[in-house]
Amino acid sequence: MKKRYLSLDILRGITVAFMCIVNNPGSWGKIFPPLEHAGWVGCTPTDLVYPFFLFCVGCAMAFSYSKFDSFNKDSFLKLLKRSIGIFVVGLLINLYPFYPTSPHDEAWTFGQNYLYWLQHKRILGVLQRIAMAYFIGGTLALWLRKPGKIIAGIIALCVGYTAVLLAFGSEPGAFTLEGNIAGKLDIALFGENHVYHGYGIPFDPEGILGSFPAAGNVLIGYLIGSLILSSSRRYAEDSSLIMDAPVGVVSRIFVWGVVSLAFAEILSIWIPINKPLWSASYIFYTCGWAMLTLGFLAFCVDVKGVEKPFFPFKVMGMNALVAFVLSGVIAKSYQFVGWSPSRVFGANEYLSLVYALIFATTIFLILFVLYKKKIFIKL
Repeated sequence: MKKRYLSLDILRGITVAFMCIVNNPGSWGKIFPPLEHAGWVGCTPTDLVYPFFLFCVGCAMAFSYSKFDSFNKDSFLKLLKRSIGIFVVGLLINLYPFYPTSPHDEAWTFGQNYLYWLQHKRILGVLQRIAMAYFIGGTLALWLRKPGKIIAGIIALCVGYTAVLLAFGSEPGAFTLEGNIAGKLDIALFGENHVYHGYGIPFDPEGILGSFPAAGNVLIGYLIGSLILSSSRRYAEDSSLIMDAPVGVVSRIFVWGVVSLAFAEILSIWIPINKPLWSASYIFYTCGWAMLTLGFLAFCVDVKGVEKPFFPFKVMGMNALVAFVLSGVIAKSYQFVGWSPSRVFGANEYLSLVYALIFATTIFLILFVLYKKKIFIKL
């Protein structure tokens, strides 16, 4: 039986826990600045959640696909099936509760209101972007295999994507909300009614074009996972995949994290760090922090043997998909009982954060029950 890489589970769990906090404040009008997304350019701690997920996906992929020696039918079908499954779950969350809870027009029939509702539902989303980035990144990782070729693939994704933005961007600029081509492509493919409208104009931050650079986070995670895996094989006494992260490997993760951050800062002189567009500088900036965080966890857990303080995050990390789905479903289900958290926790930023912490704790307790029963749900 394969032993899980505990530090990765903990990193995934920390990401899930922080996601629950930032996505479920007591009031959206009362949030501490670090718990909000950057308006357009920039990166707050909240903007690290999404790319950390993708980094973890890539890192785990190095372990789960290690049995495949080449890009073959079996590896491709596994990749394709999981990608489709993740995409469908994301779409179902968008559609939940699967019917309009309030009619658009009281004079219309239920069928007319239902059709209008369907015509205005968003198609893309967080899990959909993860599915697309997982498929693109996984295909490239299994095809290229060698670290040097994978690095070349990451560079090609960044250069190609940036070139497309610059070539097809319009006024007031290729990296602006109004002038980028990524949003226009999604509108052309899905229509204005099926994309995100939270920026004031139709623009989907989880669009099709941005999924290609997002695959860069998956590939960087894959490289780090491969580094850990190759080290474990080198130092293990037998062929079992028992994870050991020696000091040398942890040091290399730290070094690559610092290098990635430094490169991102230099690159941001020309290409702004931008989450909605998933710019090239954003890839290396967020992966830099992901590597530093994983390196810290590996040092604590694998080198120093400190595990107990991280137990709650281990629990959440081992059922990350369940946590994500529960978070969305619970928040959307409040409408059935006519309750809004802001009525009790919306007075100020402190109460708003208290609610977010209560919400995250509730998700943990549910996952803890699953953990004790050894129920781990994956796609």
